[in-house]
Amino acid sequence: MTSARTSRRDFLVGSAAAAAAARFAHPGLAASPMLRRPSANGRLRIGAIGCGGKGLSDIEACAKNHDIVALCDVDQGKARQVREQHPKAAFYEDWRDMLDVEKLDALTVSTPDHLHAGPALAAMARGIHVFVQKPLSHTVEEARLMLQAARKTKVITSMGNQGTCMDGFRTATECVRAGILGTVTEVHVWTDRPIWPQGIGRPKHVDAIPATFRWDLWLGPAAWRPYAAGRKDGDFKGYAPFQWRAWWDFGTGALGDMACHVANLPFYALELDAPTLVEAVADGGNDETAPKRSTITFQFPTRGARGPVKMVWYDGGDLPPTTLLPGVTWRSGGFLLVGSKGILYSPTDYGERFDLYDKDGKPLQYETPQPTLPRVTGIHDEWLQGILDNKQPMANFEYAAPFTEAMLLGNLALRTGERIEWDAAAMKVTNSATAQALIGKAYRRGFELTKV
Repeated sequence: MTSARTSRRDFLVGSAAAAAAARFAHPGLAASPMLRRPSANGRLRIGAIGCGGKGLSDIEACAKNHDIVALCDVDQGKARQVREQHPKAAFYEDWRDMLDVEKLDALTVSTPDHLHAGPALAAMARGIHVFVQKPLSHTVEEARLMLQAARKTKVITSMGNQGTCMDGFRTATECVRAGILGTVTEVHVWTDRPIWPQGIGRPKHVDAIPATFRWDLWLGPAAWRPYAAGRKDGDFKGYAPFQWRAWWDFGTGALGDMACHVANLPFYALELDAPTLVEAVADGGNDETAPKRSTITFQFPTRGARGPVKMVWYDGGDLPPTTLLPGVTWRSGGFLLVGSKGILYSPTDYGERFDLYDKDGKPLQYETPQPTLPRVTGIHDEWLQGILDNKQPMANFEYAAPFTEAMLLGNLALRTGERIEWDAAAMKVTNSATAQALIGKAYRRGFELTKV
């Protein structure tokens, strides 16, 4: 950070001190929603929380036609490349400072799962349009709060599950909704995750925090724990920048990482909503990390003209029975929709490629239906154009929040080992107080959620 940048930031933060002090004096206090309006030249002022990995690609996509004016990351090393690409953008380590100081039209949130809801809710309360990476939230309760905030503030929202915007995804959805498969009663979804250690305990060693890394801000709302780096001679490979997905305090395991991709097309095409029952069989889980492998069954009730649907999730090497589609070898990730007239199989995470088969496993002869869904150039473009046109993209929170909530119920079954009986209207697990306690979480002081 240059001295000029330091001076500018100090001046701006100083001018916002009263607002910041008020926030900490009154945890959860919301700013009045004031929907941001794009500038006359149609270029949006965008801030980004998370600058490495997925954050970098989110920033690059938004920067094609708009202005990146503020960057935030707790790891100066991870932020170096994007800071060099956008030298005029103000840089922050604490997202709370950035939102207090900067006048933004839109915000991308590309952080570990436990840090999604905090900045997203704070931004929406300020009338800032938000793009949040998948899964939308860390907990079921957060998903519900983010949906309520989106409805109240009317900002343009999107979750970052990019398959939603691919032509093949939308064509497959049109095929399903046109009845080509007949009545779909069964879905199977699988992934090659986890590709990081799961089923491990907390490390016993403690390491010095790197000088360029703000461990306290990385922990954010999570309970304090000592920093520990990975070890080559053991299962523990560190918390950041990637292995956090295994840890319940920070991530949501294989299910949270991939369900919003692989289960996306089945959920969207079949217009699923809240499951009523969820059961799981797992191997190697504990109170610290997700299991090494799992199979989770979701039961979705009748909705409108659609009958009940069973969805089965597999990870850690588990796969659906080969008898479902004889002669077809499963790829490492994909999904099946099993209907009364045919089966849709996608060998990809996003569903942009798919084949239709009859009940005997032979290619199904069909006519591609006329398009009913719009075609777009990408998930970021659809969100950004939606801000300019005041039009919600397909992956908006009205869809993404209930979808995320439904998938995260699977983690309640994994963590408790119990059958989950879910009353969505009451947001309650009716048969387990243990599981009910896990629909939300505690927040470390200073990181409480903004009330919108």
